[in-house]
Amino acid sequence: MAEPVSQNAPEDDPDRSEADKPRLSRSEERGGSRRRRAKPAKKRSFWKELPILLVIALVLTILIQTFLAKVFMIPSGSMEATLHGCPGCTGDRILVDRVTYDFTEPSPGDVIVFKGPQAWINNEVPPQESGNIVVRGLRGLGSLVGFAPPDERDFVKRVIAVGGQTVQCCDPQDRVIVDGKALDEPYIHWEDPSVQQQKTFDPVKVPAGTVWVMGDNRNNSDDSRYQGGGGVNGAVPVDNIIGKARIIVLPPGRWGGITDHNPQEAAQPVALGAPAWQSGLPLGAGIAAAWPALFVGRKLKSGLRRAAGRKP
Repeated sequence: MAEPVSQNAPEDDPDRSEADKPRLSRSEERGGSRRRRAKPAKKRSFWKELPILLVIALVLTILIQTFLAKVFMIPSGSMEATLHGCPGCTGDRILVDRVTYDFTEPSPGDVIVFKGPQAWINNEVPPQESGNIVVRGLRGLGSLVGFAPPDERDFVKRVIAVGGQTVQCCDPQDRVIVDGKALDEPYIHWEDPSVQQQKTFDPVKVPAGTVWVMGDNRNNSDDSRYQGGGGVNGAVPVDNIIGKARIIVLPPGRWGGITDHNPQEAAQPVALGAPAWQSGLPLGAGIAAAWPALFVGRKLKSGLRRAAGRKP
C-alpha cells in the first residue's frame, strides 16, 4: 500500500516528480520572473539633469579661472596690432596663464595682464557700478568668462626690462635701449607709418621686484613711461601680475598664440651720443692746444739750429 504524500512536504523535494508539483498560475509565473530579473534603474530626464550639469560646469569654470587660466577682455588700443582693442574693432579675448609666474619670473618680451599699481590708477575714473543687482550679476558672470570688461583696473602690456636693468629711449636709430643695448622690437606698431619715431625718456633704473612695461602701439600707450609721472613710479610690481597672455581665443578669425619675442636676445650695443656742446669739446680743446704746441715747436727748432751753428 502506497503512503500518502504529506501536505507539508517541500515543493522542491528532489524525490518529488514534476507532475506531483502544484502548477503556478501565469500571473504568479510572471511575478516570479520579474523578481528574478534585476529591475533597471529609471533614468533621470534630461531637463532634470541640465541644471546639475550647468552648476557643475560653472563651479569648474570658477576653479579653473581662479587658479589655472582666465579669459580676459581688456578694451585698449595700446597693444595693436598684437592684440585688437581699438575703437570699432572686435576686442580680442585672451587666455591668461595664471600658473607660469608661480615658478618663474617675468621675462622681457612677455605680454602680461596685471592689476594697475596705485600710481597708475590714482587719476583713473572708476567704472560706474549699476544699482541693478541683476545687471551687476550678469556683468560679473560675463567678466568671469571674458565676455565683459572686468570691474577692476586691469592692464595688458609687454615687459621691456626687469628689476635692476636701466632703460631709456632712444639711440640714433630710434630704438629703446636697455643696459646700453638697442632692443630688437619687430612687434612695434606705427599708427602713422610715415612717422616712425618714439617719444624719448631719460634713463630709469627699474627697481628690484618690478618690471618696465610698454605697449606695442608705441606712440599710443599710457605705460611705464607716463604712469605715475614716469620714472620709477611707472614700474609695475611683480606681485601685481595676474598672468602671462598665451592665446587669442576670440574672435575665431584671430585665434592663435601671442608672441613673446624677447627684444633683448638680439640687442645691439650702442654708443650713446652726447649733447652737441659736449661733442664739440674735444675739437675745441685740440684747436686751443695746437697754437702753443706750434709755438713751442718752432722755438725748440730755432734753438737747436743756433746750438748747431756755434759748434767749431
